[in-house]
Amino acid sequence: MAGKGSNDMLQRYKAAMVLSGAGDAIGYNGREWEFCFDGLQIHKELEEMGGLAKINVAEKTEGEKYKWLVSDDTVMHLATAEALCDNGDIEKTLRKIGDNYKECMKDMSGREPGPTSMNGAHMWNPHSETRQVISFNPRGGGCGAAMRAMCIGLRYPRVEDEGNLIAISIESGRMSHHHPTGYLGALASALFTAYSVRGKELKEWGHGLMEILPRALEYVKEAGHSVRENVEAWNERKSFGERWKNYLLYRKIFDGKSDPVFPANYGVKERDEFYRSVSYSGWGGASGHDAPLIAYDSILFAKDDWTELANRAFFHGGDSDSTAVMAACWFGALYGYKGVPESNYMGLEYQSRLERAGEILYNLSHPVSAAEPDSQLSQPEPMEQAAQDSESEPVKAPDSEPVKTPDSEPVKTPESEPVKTPDSLL
Repeated sequence: MAGKGSNDMLQRYKAAMVLSGAGDAIGYNGREWEFCFDGLQIHKELEEMGGLAKINVAEKTEGEKYKWLVSDDTVMHLATAEALCDNGDIEKTLRKIGDNYKECMKDMSGREPGPTSMNGAHMWNPHSETRQVISFNPRGGGCGAAMRAMCIGLRYPRVEDEGNLIAISIESGRMSHHHPTGYLGALASALFTAYSVRGKELKEWGHGLMEILPRALEYVKEAGHSVRENVEAWNERKSFGERWKNYLLYRKIFDGKSDPVFPANYGVKERDEFYRSVSYSGWGGASGHDAPLIAYDSILFAKDDWTELANRAFFHGGDSDSTAVMAACWFGALYGYKGVPESNYMGLEYQSRLERAGEILYNLSHPVSAAEPDSQLSQPEPMEQAAQDSESEPVKAPDSEPVKTPDSEPVKTPESEPVKTPDSLL
């Protein structure tokens, strides 16, 4: 029997999974908004629909297909979650995750999977009994690892779970994205979900990420795969850590104690400009560092306001479904369905699978008695080390793009003046 407050926490777990899918489907909009590079145009189309509350994710086309189809983000997030539901040890869990990633590629019609994720799944050998790690990929910094990793934080939410969270987020991430920018995006995505479950103050999240990065680097060194290449990329200019440090300094929250500072004028156009300024190549949210960064920036401002969160994380001229899938998951883990119109999530494609995964992950991560209420998550025990050595099977990765783009369509941005941000953010 779970402790007091467990029902509320269970609902938050379910909401985290379901709303992540809802945010993805809305931000994707049948690829129309993911690949629209003008946030003002998206907001105009949204207004013509009657606003966010009028979006009905259960709506189907004449062919009985979902109008608000979930993208590859949710399909792969479910693949991660359902592997974690098997509750094996780290090696069994990683093998199951890899198997699920390969299998889920059969369900990608109309969902626009990224080339790096597809390459990783293609190379995965489901018959191998040893840990598989693809070769280091200088172009493996896309957001594909981050967009599918939130549920790792649902499975391992406590401070003492962080060893497992680090290991599984990094290893699942570099099944396709073997570059620090790629797999550290998965770490941030999972860690912020764990923070949501703990109820950690939003302004503390970035500081917490910076504190855990040295532990992540030690894990990478101990794991022993392409250590030299990883360390060099970790320390290069405009690395994942440097970009996040600059962002936190810009928002005045590097210490994890101060309140964030946002511009007085920070509308749709200004946000698009800022998102481009922190991006890899002009498409905000398409890489492993800026997808969780934009999602975090959005929830940092919106807090428990679903509509405000959507305006910032779902509706912009970048990789909108990837920022939405993360921000909406964290919202659900923090606030449940508070203020969310039922039409935005009821009848969502794969809703039952998402709810079921949330319930199982809750049960696995909360084996508490009535004498041990869920409030212990706010006062966790000290951390334990969980890095494990194992035999590894190297796999050579082909060249792949650092970000996902529509077929034969180059990344482009609307013409506009550059946002005035510190040079270090650009």
